[in-house]
Amino acid sequence: MSGISGEFDLFVIGAGMAGSTAANRCAAKGWRVGIVDALPYGGTCALRGCDPKKILRRGAEVIDAAHLMQGKGISENELAIDWPALMRHKRGFTDAVPQGMEDELVRNGVTTFHGTARFTGPQKLEVDGVQHQSKRFLIATGAKPRPLVFPGQDHLIDSTNFLNLDALPDRIVFVGGGFVSFEFAHIAARAGVDCVIIDHGDRPLRAFDPDLVDLVVRRTEQAGIRVHRSSSVSGVTRTATGLQVAAEQAGITTTIETDLVVHGAGRVPDLDGLNLAAAGIAWGPRGVDVFGHLQSRSNPAVFAAGDAADTRGERLTPVAVFEGKVAASNMLKGTTTVPDYTGTPTTVFTIPELNRVGMLEHEARRDGRDVTVRYNDTSGWYANYRVGETTAATKIIIDNTTDQILGAHLLGPGYAELVNIFGLAIKLGLTTRQLKTMTTTYPSVGSDLGSML
Repeated sequence: MSGISGEFDLFVIGAGMAGSTAANRCAAKGWRVGIVDALPYGGTCALRGCDPKKILRRGAEVIDAAHLMQGKGISENELAIDWPALMRHKRGFTDAVPQGMEDELVRNGVTTFHGTARFTGPQKLEVDGVQHQSKRFLIATGAKPRPLVFPGQDHLIDSTNFLNLDALPDRIVFVGGGFVSFEFAHIAARAGVDCVIIDHGDRPLRAFDPDLVDLVVRRTEQAGIRVHRSSSVSGVTRTATGLQVAAEQAGITTTIETDLVVHGAGRVPDLDGLNLAAAGIAWGPRGVDVFGHLQSRSNPAVFAAGDAADTRGERLTPVAVFEGKVAASNMLKGTTTVPDYTGTPTTVFTIPELNRVGMLEHEARRDGRDVTVRYNDTSGWYANYRVGETTAATKIIIDNTTDQILGAHLLGPGYAELVNIFGLAIKLGLTTRQLKTMTTTYPSVGSDLGSML
């Protein structure tokens, strides 16, 4: 089909959180807005990432909680994860997302499209053969799994496929030592799967505090998950009984027999096929080359947000939403506001979860800050004793000059909620003295905050 549509004020490419946020905001101001996605509306987080993962994790949490309380008043008996039922529970949430998000866009006056988009000029976009013109564009296409370059890489499945498995095999190898591998392995192991993580670095989860990562690895191995550090996959082959993974470490090749291999080796901006050169849009390995205010450096009609943009922000859903809001505001008002990423927390939802907000210890010292590092082994504290957790710790980085928190690193059950308070403190510049004046409900995880400082 060919033809030319009318002109839009804004055309958004990508109907995930960043794109839909910007589209709704601009449409609400009377702009004619179009949005397109080749995949179901909703984006990675709601359909193929954060939300379904956390639902599946709930099953693993229940199993682990019962195991921790074994001999403390709880008998595990025949407690087990019913994977097909858990998947149905997950789909009870995800299945409704695409239509619900599209309905909201339509109610707000956004014109929705489904198909593959490619630029044909600086202000022209083609969607499945139909040409569209727009005064502005927002690229919010998210990310995709990083390409792998070893023989047999086509035997791997990605995170999307893992989250749609109707049944779990007996053995899984996860390639990469990041969020995906650790979170999925912690879920699968509690479902009785024999799991292996192969990480090319000497320390996985490199964005997090190394002392707490060591504790996470120990807890991971206690769950029966084998972690191969400083190892690389040299090939994957299919056998009569499954798959065979060749892993190299210090020149020695180890063969691992498995049933499934999952790609957890990182993600890159999903810009292939957009024909960015036709629109004069500069891009690189981290995404579209943008100014701090999210406008393309090479084509002023184009903005980018979320994982598709080369910004200072972390590759996180809340950051994508925030950038979508800022991009919309800058387009509507003609301003150049730069997103403030201060105090943005991030979490690896292992069991227990690992959290970070602000600076790592070495970053603060590298910047010449006069700091106090307050480390606490909280495994014996009441909140963790109550649930039987034996691996928990916190590390808080405090500026001695200002008494403000520079970084907070937390490992423990429920600490994904607590890290938000530290994020707010960093965002607002609160001092530890001010935080300690807060009266909390007791007994709660939050009531430990003062003792952590």
